[in-house]
Amino acid sequence: MADENININNGADDDAFDQVTLTLEDGSELVCDVIAIYPCGNREYIALLPEDDPDGDFLLYRFIDNGDGNYELDDIETDEELEDASDAFDELLDNEEFDEMFDDDEE
Repeated sequence: MADENININNGADDDAFDQVTLTLEDGSELVCDVIAIYPCGNREYIALLPEDDPDGDFLLYRFIDNGDGNYELDDIETDEELEDASDAFDELLDNEEFDEMFDDDEE
């Protein structure tokens, strides 16, 4: 994915991203909802869900903030890195679900 273009659409909060448009190798575009940007080890990753397939699989990429308002997505290169990034994302989802359940109990 390093050679592909991305367009990140900001939401109301400048630090929040709603969607990412990936330009694929064949020139087609894939609009994805941004589920999370999260740390794992010394890198950040982004979890995406294709807009046209909300019940499909999450897409995980390295997320690189160039610090100048430009961002890059890069492929995860090894099975070990993918497993680590997947485990961190699963833990994030588990924590979110736990937080939601706890918040519901307070009401």
